[in-house]
Amino acid sequence: MTDAAALPGQPRGGVLTGPATPRAVNVLAPNASAMTLDGTNTWILAEPDSDLAVVLDPGPLDETHLRNVMDTAEKAGRRIALTLLTHGHPDHAEGAARFAELTGTHVRALDPALRLGDEGLATGDVVEVGGLELRVVPTPGHTSDSLCFHLPADRAVLTGDTILGRGTTVVAHPDGRLGDYLDSLRRLRSLTVDDGVHTVLPGHGPVLEDAQGAVEFYLAHRAHRLAQVETAVEEGYSTPSQVVAHVYADVDRSLWPAAELSVRAQMDYLEEHGLI
Repeated sequence: MTDAAALPGQPRGGVLTGPATPRAVNVLAPNASAMTLDGTNTWILAEPDSDLAVVLDPGPLDETHLRNVMDTAEKAGRRIALTLLTHGHPDHAEGAARFAELTGTHVRALDPALRLGDEGLATGDVVEVGGLELRVVPTPGHTSDSLCFHLPADRAVLTGDTILGRGTTVVAHPDGRLGDYLDSLRRLRSLTVDDGVHTVLPGHGPVLEDAQGAVEFYLAHRAHRLAQVETAVEEGYSTPSQVVAHVYADVDRSLWPAAELSVRAQMDYLEEHGLI
């Protein structure tokens, strides 16, 4: 058995659903898979003494899950006042319109197509509900519309799919771009160094107790994969599928289609920088 403290980011053990910090409660969606890990983490966020809550990433269009999120907030004596999205992938956002209908809330997102109401989200925005403060952090790369949310009071950051609680994420080419993703990881590293963030509340997988360690691991992993892809191309593996079969030979084949997206993004990056 591997000690969790020895793993990148120091993942927290135990049950995923429930309180994670004084202001964050997770309700795990029932959509576990190789890509979504244990399922989508739907976060209920509120000040401890407030009767208002924010929900981040309602998850898939699953009526039971959406009502479970509502019931969890209500049992804590809170009314859901706003819905936020980290990005538009269906496992995070498909249920947002129905959830907004059930709760009577607006949906705020970077992508205008995902919004319900007049307000979106942009760099530098601060979301305030019932005394809760969330700072919007632009983190494109996994997708072009990816956002993270800094929760200063808990020294935490909600990362969607930019950083996962276990394993690594996909740069979803062509919408996702590796250069953007690397810049986003550096932006998150700045939060850990300059703003004291130590906890990652991810979109999938367990809470991470060592935010800086997680970011450093992700940056090192990306550098390692990029070098592998560059070497593979130099050795004559010229198509993304050939590179995947060579570089990701030790990875479950069910994940190869997702790996190919990242490889395409890496090959684009290498071409843009004149390295292949």
